[in-house]
Amino acid sequence: METSIMNKSVLLSAIKREPTIGKFILTLLLGLIIWVPIGNLLIPQDSVMHLSTYSVTLLGKYLSYALLALSIDLCWGYLGILSLGHGAFFALGGYAMGMYLTREIGDRGAYGNPLLPDFMVFLNWNELPWFWHGSEHFAWAILMMLFAPGLLAFILGWLCFRSRVSGVYLSIITQAMTYALLLAFFRNEMGFGGNNGLTNFKDILGFSLQADTTRIALFMLSGIAVLATYALLRSILYSRLGKLMIAVRDAEMRTRFVGFRVEHIKLLIFVLSAMLAGIAGALYVPQVGIINPSEFAPLASIEIIIWVALGGRATLYGAIIGAFAVNYAKTVLTAAFPDAWLFFLGALFVLVTIFLKEGIAGLLGDRLRNTGANRQSAVREEYNTATGNTENTETKV
Repeated sequence: METSIMNKSVLLSAIKREPTIGKFILTLLLGLIIWVPIGNLLIPQDSVMHLSTYSVTLLGKYLSYALLALSIDLCWGYLGILSLGHGAFFALGGYAMGMYLTREIGDRGAYGNPLLPDFMVFLNWNELPWFWHGSEHFAWAILMMLFAPGLLAFILGWLCFRSRVSGVYLSIITQAMTYALLLAFFRNEMGFGGNNGLTNFKDILGFSLQADTTRIALFMLSGIAVLATYALLRSILYSRLGKLMIAVRDAEMRTRFVGFRVEHIKLLIFVLSAMLAGIAGALYVPQVGIINPSEFAPLASIEIIIWVALGGRATLYGAIIGAFAVNYAKTVLTAAFPDAWLFFLGALFVLVTIFLKEGIAGLLGDRLRNTGANRQSAVREEYNTATGNTENTETKV
């Protein structure tokens, strides 16, 4: 009973302390989760308010990207670790889910083999590799989407943080790891479908992935995951651990001299961030219908950094803004000007770095603060006019 009351008080305290922009973004997300199922399932297709299944899938993909951006913001924004390897953690979570979805196909594949996936039959494999055993179970996919990226992050983080590798050197190491995995997963011998990856999924937990209701369920699950992750990260940031994270980011040597094991704090948050990226990948795959080695590409990890930089790091809600803004622009521009997208992305990163260092969230925060200050000034002026107090208080010493 006491624990329940304490948890409620912590939650209420977190809600009260949430910035105005954060409350607005969370309200929009909640409204989106409620409105999208209504717009797709209940509103007739000939209505202007109807939301197509394609739009549902697109929004679900954006939500999985928002979850990925939150994982980067936790690691980079609040701990100061610029990881260029989160694309790999995202892809590992995606492959874990993709393996389960591939086993769900069964004998409905092109070769009709109930045990082996089509690409293994094509390569004349006679049995499943050892790491595919258990992949027919959904619980296995849930476990692997957390375990695989978490284990990789633990090994890499333990080796780097105990050696006090940080800054640009750590960024280079994480990017090298991502590129190494890209090359490995391109090989057919790895047993993950080679350059084609895993695709042609049929259903999940017995529900057809082509059904509108399944698409809606995946969208809502992605939205709930984003909201739950946001609440989790905000509670961490308001805790003692959150204060230690910011101390490590701003004054690592002082924090170490005080007696805290900085490498333990870094390792814990790095692993947590990798696991969140794995969850995002697992939510992404059934909605887009494919996972291949291109997700390991270093450019993909750099794009994630741009999302957070544009939205505003060390805010959480800025990561969500950036993920939606950049990926919506990507959807529009790659359709209209497919050859110009990479130039736009590079220009965007340069402009944000120079002119918008605090991102969209910082810009909106400044606007809100200026609006609040102007309102207070107007109220004070009206009060002075009403009371006949015309004395200029600024001239008082």
